[in-house]
Amino acid sequence: MAYDLLVIGSGAAGLSVALRVLEARPRARVAVLAKGPLSEGSTMYAQGGIAAVLDAIDSTENHIADTLVAGAGLCNLDTVRFVVENARSAIEWLIAKGVMFDREDGAYHLTREGGHSHRRVIHSADATGRAVQTGLMERLRESGAEIFEHHNAIDLIRERLGGNRLGRCVGAYALDRHSGTVSTLAARAVVLASGGASRVYLYSSNPDGSTGDGIAMAWRAGCRIANMEFSQFHPTCLYHPQAKSFLISEAVRGEGGQLLRPDGTRFMDEYDSRGELAPRDVVARAIDDVMKRLGCKSVFLDISHKPAEFITAHFPNIHAECLKYGIDMTKEPIPVVPAAHFTCGGVLTDRTGHTDVDGLYAIGEVACTGLHGANRLASNSLLECLVYGAAAAEDISTRLADIPPPPVLAAWDESWVTDSDEEVVVAHNWDELRRFMWDYVGIVRSTKRLERAKHRVKLLLSEIEEYYGGFRVTSDLLELRNLSMVADLIVRSALQRRESRGLHYTIDFPGTDGIAPVQSTILVPKNFSARRRA
Repeated sequence: MAYDLLVIGSGAAGLSVALRVLEARPRARVAVLAKGPLSEGSTMYAQGGIAAVLDAIDSTENHIADTLVAGAGLCNLDTVRFVVENARSAIEWLIAKGVMFDREDGAYHLTREGGHSHRRVIHSADATGRAVQTGLMERLRESGAEIFEHHNAIDLIRERLGGNRLGRCVGAYALDRHSGTVSTLAARAVVLASGGASRVYLYSSNPDGSTGDGIAMAWRAGCRIANMEFSQFHPTCLYHPQAKSFLISEAVRGEGGQLLRPDGTRFMDEYDSRGELAPRDVVARAIDDVMKRLGCKSVFLDISHKPAEFITAHFPNIHAECLKYGIDMTKEPIPVVPAAHFTCGGVLTDRTGHTDVDGLYAIGEVACTGLHGANRLASNSLLECLVYGAAAAEDISTRLADIPPPPVLAAWDESWVTDSDEEVVVAHNWDELRRFMWDYVGIVRSTKRLERAKHRVKLLLSEIEEYYGGFRVTSDLLELRNLSMVADLIVRSALQRRESRGLHYTIDFPGTDGIAPVQSTILVPKNFSARRRA
C-alpha cells in the first residue's frame, strides 16, 4: 500500500494536516492511521478551548507575554510569535469547516484560564475538543482519505542507502488490532501526530492510547528528543473511585472556582499571588503539598457560590459527569487531585514540523516546537496542533511533486517468533512502570528518586526487548515497549537538569541555575545524522 502522505494519529493535528494537504492537492493519496476508533484521542477529551486573540482589548503581545511567562524562560520567542500570530486564521479555518463555538450577545464568548491576562479562550461549552474532533472527522470522511482505524503503528521505515546508511522516512509498519496482522504502509511523506505520553504515569487525564508511541518511534528512527523532563500535571482531575481520567476544566477556576482544603479553607493565596489563576505547575505543586501535609486523598474545587444556571450553562458536561457520581457542583465542591496531562517535550522539529529525518514530520503533542518551554499555557495545545498542521501541510504540498515515490518495502517478518504464553509479564511490567514513574518522577522529584527510576527503567527495557524479540507483537506489548522507552527519556532528561524550572521541580535543586540563556535538554540517539532536505 503506497501513499503520498501517511498520517499517524487522528486528533486535531493529524486531521488538520490531512485535510489541508487534500485541499491543496485533491488528487493526493492520503492515509490516516488511528489507534482506536477515529474519534478516540486526547483532542476528543479537551474541555477548555483554544487560545486566540479575538477581543479588541487583547493583543498578540499579551498572548506572547503570557506564553513566555508560563514557559519559565525556555520558550522559543520566534515560535511563540509564529503560533500566536496565526491563531486567528486557525480559528477561522475551523469555523469554515463547520466547528461551532459559543456566542454571547452576538459575539464569540471568550473565557479566561490560569496564566492568561485576558479572556481569549474560544470554546464550545466545556467540550471544545469534541466539537473540533467531530467537525474535522466529518470533513475527513468526505475527503477521500483512506482511514485505518484500530491500527497501532509499530515502527517507522527508513530508506536503505547501502551499507548501514539510512535515508528518508518512507513509511511505517502497522498492526491491525482486530486481526493481528501487520501491514507495510509506504509513503512519500510521513506525519507523526500520535499525541503525548502521559499514560507513563499511574494517574492521568489522558485516554489509554497516550503511550508516547510517536516519540519512541522517532527516537528509534534517529530523531533528537528534547525537554522530556517537563511533564505537565493538570491540577484538577475528578477524584472518585469509580471515575476514570475525568478532567475538571481549567475554566472552572477561570470563572471563579476556588480550591479548598478538606476543612473548607482556601489555600492558593498562600502559594501564589495569582491564587487559583496561577499557572498549572504552581497549582499542581500547591495541591500536592497540601495533600502530603494533611495526609488527605484530595482537595476540593468549589464554584457552588455561582448561580446554578451559570454553572449548568457554562459547564454542562462537567455538571452531568459529576452527577453520575453523586456530586452536584451547583451545591457542593468537587473532590480533585492532580494527574499527568500533557507532554511538553517531544520530537525536535523546525517551523514546518519537519524532524531530523527527511520526509518525517511531527505535529502536536508528540513534537517539541519551542512553544511551551518548561510549562504549557492553558489552551495553547489545540492551537499548536492547528497552526503547525497548516505549516506542515503547506510544506508537504509544495514539495510533494519533487519527492520520488517510496521504494518497494519488505514485508513484516514473523518467521522467527511465536505467540506469547506469558502475557502476565506485560501486565506486570506495565503496572510497575507507571507506579514507579508516579512515585519517583512525579510532581516533586529528587536525584535519589530519579536514580532509582533510572535503575528500574534499565531493567525493564532489557526485559521488554528480550520479550519483544521472541513473540508476536500485540497492542499491549507495543505500548509497553514505547512507554518504557519514553520513561527512560524522561528520567535521563530530568537527571540532566540540575535546577527547578517550570514543570520540573527537584528538592535537591529548588531554584533556577541562573545561567543565561536557558538551555533545552536535547537527547541525541546513536543513529542520529543531520537531515539533508531534498
